[in-house]
Amino acid sequence: MEDWNPIAKVYEPLKAGSIDGTDVEPHDRAVWRAMCARYKPNKGVVGDPLLTLFVSRLNPQTTEDKLQQVFSKFGDIKRLRLLRDIVTGFSKRYAFIEYKEERAVLRARRDANKLLVDQHEVFVDFELERTLKGWVPRRLGGGQGGKKESGQLRFGGRDRPFRKPINLGTGGPPQERWAGGRKEWERPGAGGGRDYGRDNRDNRDRSRGRDDSWYQERSRHGSRR
Repeated sequence: MEDWNPIAKVYEPLKAGSIDGTDVEPHDRAVWRAMCARYKPNKGVVGDPLLTLFVSRLNPQTTEDKLQQVFSKFGDIKRLRLLRDIVTGFSKRYAFIEYKEERAVLRARRDANKLLVDQHEVFVDFELERTLKGWVPRRLGGGQGGKKESGQLRFGGRDRPFRKPINLGTGGPPQERWAGGRKEWERPGAGGGRDYGRDNRDNRDRSRGRDDSWYQERSRHGSRR
């Protein structure tokens, strides 16, 4: 737990698909696709990645001029690129903005996130494609974003950080095993090997016995209204 961090330092699709980064197997097909992907950053991407911001969730009508106007308030912009569909020319609703100075990047990331631009709340973060080792984009099942209705939530980023795993003490988390067709729970190293699953079943059996006797008594004497 000492090295736990809510923000991923190395991108691992399996962990990104887990709310606390502890999953041991993929829970949706997209995570599996991302694990199998061999992605290399686009060669056409230019500029210093450490001075570049990623801006997304833009209004489809937002133009390069509007972005220039809004983000130039934080410092001198060296390069701005709004991604557009190669066929239709429509905005893909995200852009990359490269500044000339590091302090401008830090200021824009701090103050421009969740800023309203053309009635849309934008998301702003550092560029991760070339700075986060192992990065896999959203279109290949990776990323660190996504909306709830998509069913493919990703964690470990600024927008949706990891939640701290629950610490259940020195005994560690309960381990699940199957025995005789019934699910039992054991806590290794605690309780002297006590079978918690058996205790729970005994409690349920005793409760069931009391319920059965109550119903038998009720049927014998008839119900009272």
